[in-house]
Amino acid sequence: MFYSIALIAYILDNIFGEFEKLKFIKHPIILMGDYINWFKEKYYEDSIKVGAILTLSLLLIVYLITSFLASFDNVFFQGFLASFTLASKMLYDSVKDVISSNDLEIKKQKISMLVSRDTRDMTNSDVNKAAVETYAENLSDGVIAPLFYLLCFGIVGAYLYKAINTLDSMVGYRNEKYENFGKVSAILDDVVNYIPARITAFLIGLLFASKKALKEFNKYGSKHDSPNAGLPIAAMALSLDLKLGGSTSYFGKVKEKAFFGIGKESIENSDVLKTLSLKYRLDLFIIIVLILGVL
Repeated sequence: MFYSIALIAYILDNIFGEFEKLKFIKHPIILMGDYINWFKEKYYEDSIKVGAILTLSLLLIVYLITSFLASFDNVFFQGFLASFTLASKMLYDSVKDVISSNDLEIKKQKISMLVSRDTRDMTNSDVNKAAVETYAENLSDGVIAPLFYLLCFGIVGAYLYKAINTLDSMVGYRNEKYENFGKVSAILDDVVNYIPARITAFLIGLLFASKKALKEFNKYGSKHDSPNAGLPIAAMALSLDLKLGGSTSYFGKVKEKAFFGIGKESIENSDVLKTLSLKYRLDLFIIIVLILGVL
């Protein structure tokens, strides 16, 4: 049954994306974000314990609601709900939109909506590099990971994953404000992304038919501070002969990051388009796998 739900969800996501036209429905991930913001405003302390309460309370709420919804034994209803955990179309459209303009200032404004790094002093190559890295990394968070947990545990698993991922994206920063408050969320995010990140990196190398990526994505990806985020980025860099990573500015401070890959450093619009070309191969691969699972 989970394969049928995942197939419906994947098709719906690729057709309708975030269902922006359904004004009467607020996206579940936005609701999670609203709860996190409410909790921060009311109870924030520079404390691991308080951050853990935020994490556990959100997971409990999501578990109770999704367990109730999962009790409705209708594959189409659950497929519709599951589609909100996927972001394949939104990710593709957002990254492609970054390179839709030749105006660098417009490109910087658009990429600033997708990344936490500073964009003010970015060059055109910097913007394109950020776009490639964002697409590669978020293939795991937005596509492969929720699908993985959907297939393993149904909509309950997919939504619990998205809750953890949303927590990490909002409070999982290693800075003065969130180092303690977001620690539990960050650790949980590392744990739940361990397998999906490696599947994502493998699929990137496989679908680009890159032996170099398949053999060496762990060698370069393991240099990232995160145990997971660098792997898909390294696989993409090696597949397309790019050199990603390097010094990056976050919140006014330059962070010396490792390089991923050994290719060219000047990233062009065409490299972003090559990155995005993966979507069609990945869509076909996933749909075939899901259909075989249904059969």
